[in-house]
Amino acid sequence: MPQRPATSDQRPDTGAVIVAAGRSRRMDGIDKLWAPLTGPDGGRRPLLAYSLATFQACTAVHRIALVASDETLERAQALVRDEGFDNVCAVVPGGASRQDSVLAGLDALGACTWVAIHDAARPLVTIDHIEQGLTEARGTGAACCALPVPDTVKESDDSGRIVRTLERSRMWLAQTPQVFRYDLLLKAHRQAEGFGLSLSPKAEATDDAALVEALGVTVRLYPGSPRNLKVTTKEDLALVEALLAQPS
Repeated sequence: MPQRPATSDQRPDTGAVIVAAGRSRRMDGIDKLWAPLTGPDGGRRPLLAYSLATFQACTAVHRIALVASDETLERAQALVRDEGFDNVCAVVPGGASRQDSVLAGLDALGACTWVAIHDAARPLVTIDHIEQGLTEARGTGAACCALPVPDTVKESDDSGRIVRTLERSRMWLAQTPQVFRYDLLLKAHRQAEGFGLSLSPKAEATDDAALVEALGVTVRLYPGSPRNLKVTTKEDLALVEALLAQPS
């Protein structure tokens, strides 16, 4: 697990929200966030512990709010205590949607200059991903970790027929962390909650960048990594465990 070095960091106050309130609907009954994985040191820890450890070790991040499901709240609190994640300032229950859960995390975190939002289901996030996001966000107030799309992308109609082939050189797969000015992201969430932004009717934003984009704010993309994958299936768990055994 990454270790946080001593530091006299004087950079602007930065927080992080780790979203761990998902339902693991595609995992055939397995709660992916609590699946035990063997790390580089040979120890077995729940998947959730790995992203938390990286944010704990990042000296650019000063405090962390962890958002868990109602069912795992006490377990999450125990994990934070047992692993010594002393930068976690709050462990709070999530809401009915990811959007609700992020907003709960923002409220628990409290006002800060910058905030990084990260899905706990991406356990191989690195300190570099976090710090590069903070650097890129300084320009416009928002940055999104992402991967260029490697394959040809087709758009279809409702019947599955190809409508057109998209220009893949302009296509990216969004990852997390996504980094924002705290006040900007809070405004985006509050407006989406109360008034609705320019999303489709009744649509939920699948990431925070979409809410900020809807405010008319430019979101900078910066390179992520294929290793920074999101665990969505049982096969992904085996892949993550294999990657944990390899140097990053």
